[in-house]
Amino acid sequence: RSAHRAQNTNNSLPEIKFPCRPMLGVIGLAPKGELEISTMPAGKHGGNLDNKINTIGSTIHIPVNHPGALLSIGDMHASQGDGEICGTGVEVSGDVLLSCSITDSSEIAENEYPITETKTHWVTHGVAVEDIPRATTIASEEAALLLTKEWGFSMEDACVFLGVAGDLGLCSSHS
Repeated sequence: RSAHRAQNTNNSLPEIKFPCRPMLGVIGLAPKGELEISTMPAGKHGGNLDNKINTIGSTIHIPVNHPGALLSIGDMHASQGDGEICGTGVEVSGDVLLSCSITDSSEIAENEYPITETKTHWVTHGVAVEDIPRATTIASEEAALLLTKEWGFSMEDACVFLGVAGDLGLCSSHS
């Protein structure tokens, strides 16, 4: 990892540094029914998730709807904050080395939306175009489902646990 240094073209601004955190903005599979769609908006199939945790070492679980899955990746960033506030991070080109496998549905909760697994966290993606309250509801429901299926929580215990230890954040804000 390294730091990028923004060029200061305005003498009134301080020097700005930020970490290099390479990530993929777009990772998705073909959705149910349709064979050709845009990567935006994101949905149950993945797509333009724009989540900085989708990075080196992450495992992204996405429901497969078609033979061969029809994987699409792109929109690489050297760094991006939560929200991609103005519709951009530090956009770069690059090569991606990834490993794909199809897991038996009994090996991971049968969630409807993508789930990202890191070394320390499981993250559900509540994708709802132009409806932040709906997106947060989806992410919360998917997290509770994950806790019930993977760790044997009751739905009540999952909700209590998420209220105490769950984090809720926004990852894509294209305005």
